[in-house]
Formats: sequence, C-alpha cells, structure tokens
Amino acid sequence: MKTKVTVAKEFKIGKVDDNLFSSFIEHLGRAVYTGIYEPGHPDADEQGFRRDVIKMVSDLKVSLVRYPGGNFLSGYNWKDGIGPRENRPVRLDRAWHTIEPNLIGIDDFYDWTQKAGTKIMGAVNMGTGTPQDAGDLVEYCNFPKGTYWSDLRRSNGHENPYGIKTWCIGNEMDGPWQICHLSAEDYGKKALETAKIMKWTDEDIKLVVCGSASSSMPTYPEWDRIVLEHTYDVADYISIHRYFENYGDDDDFLASFYDMDQFIKTCAATCDYVKALKRSSKTMYLSFDEWNIWYQQKKEPHPWMTAPRILEDHYSLLDALAFGGMAITLLNHADRVKAACLAQLVNVIAPIFTEPGKGAYRQAIYWPFRDISFFGRGTSLTPIVNCENKVTKKYGEVPAVIFSCVHNEENGEISVFALNTNKTESSVTEIDLKSFAKTSMIYRTELTGDNLSARNSLENPDAVSPKNVPLEQSDSGIYTLELKPASWNVIRFKMQAEK
Repeated sequence: MKTKVTVAKEFKIGKVDDNLFSSFIEHLGRAVYTGIYEPGHPDADEQGFRRDVIKMVSDLKVSLVRYPGGNFLSGYNWKDGIGPRENRPVRLDRAWHTIEPNLIGIDDFYDWTQKAGTKIMGAVNMGTGTPQDAGDLVEYCNFPKGTYWSDLRRSNGHENPYGIKTWCIGNEMDGPWQICHLSAEDYGKKALETAKIMKWTDEDIKLVVCGSASSSMPTYPEWDRIVLEHTYDVADYISIHRYFENYGDDDDFLASFYDMDQFIKTCAATCDYVKALKRSSKTMYLSFDEWNIWYQQKKEPHPWMTAPRILEDHYSLLDALAFGGMAITLLNHADRVKAACLAQLVNVIAPIFTEPGKGAYRQAIYWPFRDISFFGRGTSLTPIVNCENKVTKKYGEVPAVIFSCVHNEENGEISVFALNTNKTESSVTEIDLKSFAKTSMIYRTELTGDNLSARNSLENPDAVSPKNVPLEQSDSGIYTLELKPASWNVIRFKMQAEK
C-alpha cells in the first residue's frame, strides 16, 4: 500500500489551543478514592495524595481537569465538600449508586491540581442545583476577599482565590439518565440565568453550555440548536461528548475517527446556523469535554459502597490505535474544537491505573495522549493525503491511513501523527515537506505489535509502549518511510535555520 502526504505551511487549520490537552476526574468509582487520594499509601504525601499518580499526570502536561463531574455533578452540593473533614456529610450518590464520603472537595482538589501542574475546569450543578448555588461557587473560588463565600474560603485555609476561568454549566442535561433532566427549552432558560449570575460574579470566566451527550441521541442536533438560541450571547463553548467501543468488528472500531469527524462537523454547522440566526459576529467554539474508548456493554450492577470498581476498562493496543484516530481528528478540527477532555484520568476509563496499597501503571491509551500533548501544540495544518481507502460495514469507504500535522513556529518543528488502520499491510508513505525550509527528521516512534489484544499491567507495565524507530534523512524535503500494519506513528522534523 502506497500513501503520499503533502504538508504545506500555508494550509492552516488553526491554532491548537492548549486546552485541547485536558482531562477529567469525577467522583466516580476509584477515580478519586484510591485513585488520586489514598491516605496511608506508601507513596502518599502529607495530604493523602498519591505521588506516583501525580508524577504520571504531570508527565502528561494536562492543561485542565474537569471537576467534579459528570453525572455525579447533577446531584452534588459543593458545600458538602468544604470545611473540616470530620464535619462533612456522607451522602448517597444516586447517579452512580455509590456512597460519597466527601473527603475531597473543591479546596482539596485545587491543592491536588497545584501539585500535578494543571488547572481546574469547574462545573456547576444544573440538576438539583440553582443559579444561586452556581454563583456562590464562583464567588467562593474566584472572589478575593470581603464577602461571605470568599472569606469562608480564606478561613478554610486558602487565602488567595483559585482563579478558575473555565466553567461547565451542568452535564449532559439532554440525557434522561441525568438527575433532574431538562428539556432543551428548560435547560436553555436555566443555563442563561445561571450564566448571567456567574459572569456578574467574575466577568473574566468562560462558560460551556451543554450540547448533545452523543451523536446517537434522538434529540441531536435539535437540542444543540435550541440551547444555543437561548445562550449564544453568554456562552463561549458548547460541549459535545462521544465514546466508542469495539462491538466485534475491528475495522469499524478503527474507523471511529470518521464518526467523530462527522459529529464535529455537524455540531459546528449547528453553531453557525444559530450565529446566522442571531446575526452575530461571534464564533461558537466546541468543548469536546468527554471523549475516549468506553466499553459500556460491560457495565454491571453493584451494591451501595464507597469507591466501587466500576468502569475500569483495561485498554489494549487495538484500543490505543482507535484512540489515536480520535486524537488526530481533534487536531484536524483545531479551528473549532478549542477544549477537549480525555474522560477520564485515573482508574475510571483512564490512561492511569492504580491498585490500592500497591503501584500504578500507564495504560495503552496513555501513549497517544502523551504524544499529542507533547508534540501537538502549535498550528494545525491540513495534510493533503493520497492513500487507499478501505470498506467498513458501519461507515462505508474510509481512508486506510490518516494524518494530522502541527507546525510549532516557536521552535521550528513539524510533528506528523499517522495512524495506519490496515491490520495486514504496511503503508510505504511519502511525506513531502518541500514547503518548509530545509528540514531534518529528529524523532520517530511507533506504537504497534503482533498482538492487538496486548495490555499493560502492574506485572508487565510496558507490554504496550512506543518504540524508537531509526531516523530517515532527505536532502529534497521528501521522506519515504514504512508505517507498519495497525500502527500509531509520531514523526518530528526540525527546520534548519537559513544561513
């Protein structure tokens, strides 16, 4: 199989926002308790946070972490999680059928983000919560001092405000599974009034309104249109969520990027329709604040308990490849997708997995996320690709090899991310960089293997991990290399300074 990709610096998609490399921690399963927080663990710090997890999160260079939910959010009272731990109430979390001890709340989580080198994407309850509750939370977090809520934060040990500048107004309110689910009309009205109070409290914040929980929702994309007609003037983003899983056809699964691409295009078109309807000059951006591989068909019931082992998917090499296709799609829509949260971060459908009292390891999907976070910052370019298509049952013809290209003008580097979805055939790939000054290849890795079912574990943490590949050089600016069957590839080039 032969493939040619031409990368021209003039064909710009848009600036890649740092918030594209964000993630998500919800009070769900073991994400918090025995995930990021485990007092008594041999590697716990003075606040009970696991240092091994902090190190792995820090290594990912996660820009924002969405918190505290998720479905949990719609029944959560943020006031339960502040003040002395011995005074915090134990509550039922009806969203996930668990018991919430409230040992971690907004103050504690802020401390954790400081240690992990990231920031909070806040979220306010639009289920059982009120617009006033949302305004109080913003005041508690962001107002300097001299008011009831800001001074309560100070008395709880945090003199300086947190400066949380991005907030989600609810979570998946289109979903019947959501606590106090609302119609699009009712949510749009409530979100508008909530946004007003929040922005009157801190005029510098950016707000995300709830879009469709999935492209499979029967209300999609009508929900998005109605919500935006109410909130277009106050919102900065509309959220979209999408998960994929393998139902038994690997080719369909590896082509998940196609579904994600269509979802983004439709959501952007819906936003632009409302922009025209409103006669607005503002462009509405997308916050893809839940995306991942999630095997929802494996969910099982569990008794009431704290931190049950739920949604603990163990990812394979095949999962990592499909995940890489989704990552490429996000980069290729950098003009409209300005925030994206890998859901989630620890234990629960996550790149990092821990065992209580024991160690932690990186799951297979950790690596493509790390790659785009490290090397995907800059300006996304449109790759001109000539490659073979393959026929899938679900999506019809899709490209067998897909690419994204990012030009980092500050350091004079070009990063090419490539996914070969063909499981049996290599792609002899020609990368044409003649548009740039003289270049040299400085880095190349591949994530591949004979066993697509291979998974990492505590006992074998590197069963799935990227390997360095010998570098190719070219005086002409055209590089020819082999992309192995079923492989995720990262190739980086340095522009040589002109003499």
